Amino acid sequence: MAENSGNKFGTFGGVFTPSILTILGAIMFLRANFIIGHAGVIGALLILVIAKSITGLTSLSVSAVSTNMEVRGGGAYFMISRVLGPQFGGAIGVALFFAQALSVPFYILAFTEALISSFPALASYSFLIMMTAAALLFIVSYVGTSWAIKAQYLIMGILILSIIAFMGGGLKVFSTETFVSNLAPSGDPSYSFWVVFAIYFPAVTGILAGINMSGDLANPTKSIPRGTFWAIGVGFVIYMIQMVISGGAYDRSALIDDPYGVLKDGALFGAGFLVAAGVVAATLSSALGSYLGAPRILQALAKDKILPAIGFFAKGSSDTDEPRRGLVLTAVITFAVLIFASQAGRHALNIVAPIISMFFLYTYGMINLAAFIEGLGKNPSFRPRFKLFHWTTALLGAFGCIAATLLINVTAAIVSGVLMALLYWYINSRRLQAGFGDARRGYVYKAAIRNLLLLSDMDEDSRNWRPATLVFSGNPNSRELLVRYAGWLEGGHGIVYMANVLIGSIEEYAPHRKMAIKQMKNFCKENDISAFPVVAVADSVSQGMVMLMQTASQGSISPNLAVFGWSGGGAALVDYLGHLKIAKSLDMSLVLLAASSLPVPGRDKRIDIWWRGESNGGLMVLLAYMLVQNKGWLRAQIRILRLVQSEAGREPSEETLSDLIQDARVDAVPEVIVDTRPFPELLHENSADATCALVGFELPDEDKGADWFAYQQEVIKDMPTVIFVNSSGQEDLMA
Repeated sequence: MAENSGNKFGTFGGVFTPSILTILGAIMFLRANFIIGHAGVIGALLILVIAKSITGLTSLSVSAVSTNMEVRGGGAYFMISRVLGPQFGGAIGVALFFAQALSVPFYILAFTEALISSFPALASYSFLIMMTAAALLFIVSYVGTSWAIKAQYLIMGILILSIIAFMGGGLKVFSTETFVSNLAPSGDPSYSFWVVFAIYFPAVTGILAGINMSGDLANPTKSIPRGTFWAIGVGFVIYMIQMVISGGAYDRSALIDDPYGVLKDGALFGAGFLVAAGVVAATLSSALGSYLGAPRILQALAKDKILPAIGFFAKGSSDTDEPRRGLVLTAVITFAVLIFASQAGRHALNIVAPIISMFFLYTYGMINLAAFIEGLGKNPSFRPRFKLFHWTTALLGAFGCIAATLLINVTAAIVSGVLMALLYWYINSRRLQAGFGDARRGYVYKAAIRNLLLLSDMDEDSRNWRPATLVFSGNPNSRELLVRYAGWLEGGHGIVYMANVLIGSIEEYAPHRKMAIKQMKNFCKENDISAFPVVAVADSVSQGMVMLMQTASQGSISPNLAVFGWSGGGAALVDYLGHLKIAKSLDMSLVLLAASSLPVPGRDKRIDIWWRGESNGGLMVLLAYMLVQNKGWLRAQIRILRLVQSEAGREPSEETLSDLIQDARVDAVPEVIVDTRPFPELLHENSADATCALVGFELPDEDKGADWFAYQQEVIKDMPTVIFVNSSGQEDLMA
């Protein structure tokens, strides 16, 4: 994603100032005393510590990730998407955009409430005040970021004077008796600890105001960590002092009923106008910061082409790449929420605040997850300049965010999680090819190595037998039948290696080998087949096949089932039988597929197993069981057929088959056929209408190859699909 921005701000102006102005905003003036009144001084301080711990741990994660990459526009979204990939990034990016967009009307509501509290005569004009403020802020944002950032310095000066005024006034009337009486919570069940926490939490979310300006920073790698930590630290100290002073200065009823009024009326030297100016400046600057942040997230999301529907918002202004299209959408959301909030009266702030809290908590949780993946995955590329980070802090931060969402509102947390999961599923289902990598591969790689090493120390046994299939597909586009059946026979229980051999020298064909692997991967993606491509370059097909039989593996997971297409006979038969014998000597079971077409989708299917003893029968039953685990085969009927020479053998054979089915724990129908005719003739008569038939076979002696092939040709004649099976004996049907 190329940057075209002409704005290049430093740590103080680009990160610290917008962050601290958002942190010391509406909540400090309008709700901090409300929190103290309901939670008590001890509870309020605990809320402050918990909230700041979450943002503090998140800031550690932000610092680690931001000092390990070139951070561009999009802030938190950019960092999440580049670590967790476009699916997670897209889902959280949408949530983060709405969190920032909803913050705009939240702060405008706070501004309006403060203004009316200062000038009650304006109460009848509240709706007009809200709409006018929203329109003016939109115009300022549309004009450009540079002017808005510079205006923050004046706002910060007003804010500092305001804080001095109300804290000084509180100290003048501070009473130990009042402080002690306000230590415990109010006991109002409507405002439990976590309900009050949700109302307060937006006060600490201001760190994203600076992070989201990443594309407008001269040195985001340096500025984001420094500016963020300074904002958190300064905000923590100021809020802590306010909670202690207000807890000892004002009665509980005043803190709850008039949280802003007591600050204004008790201001030092009667300078209530400074408090009023402070809340106006703080709320409007916070709204302005969100107005600037939300469109930048949307623009970054659109530029990554993750969601085609928002591609319109990728284009910025020609000079500084200002995201004006996203700004218009943010304005539309702002006006819509304000219209709704005008119907909710004085409780509008309390309604909007928990919603914003939920969005931000999920964003923070994802940032921590991103850092956790990076830290635990131990990619060599993860070399953050910020050293005060460990993956355990990221994990703790993520758990803190999850716990907070559930404690605030279980229903909202679950619904929000489901919505983001659905968005993730939608993005993932598009199989997009993102133009950026992510760190999940490193985490999965490390976990895979650890598990493969653990697996190598475990003894193999028949109970844990799984098919590790090596299918000699060649170019899979010309042998889709074979690859499909190989995947079906694995049934989601094992692994499939899809093998191809290129004839020539390795020096000449090394580039072709890469192309062949890519071609096979694309085939698997296009046809929804789970397989690992393996390609060998050799002087002959036989040499390459022998090479692959010995070397194809993932750690200790080596092929135990070799799948071949049916031989064309003739001069190639000798080599074909040779390949089968080599696979057999390497302790692989053999599957030979003779099929002319794929099963018809939607049509009822039947699998016939011709039981002629346990040597191959057990594997045939297991393969049939794995076939019916696949979509499209789920309702397929399995028949186990046994041929006997006389009626005397029917009853004991039926009992044997019934016991076999019971002990094998598979759904199958036994059928005994009494007949003395040749097997091929009986197979055609009884299984010609089956979807496929599984038949056991033994490898012929060297001088009997032609006779063996001629006989099997009779078996498959006029049959839809025959799967010949020869077991190595590693599996146990009864395990």
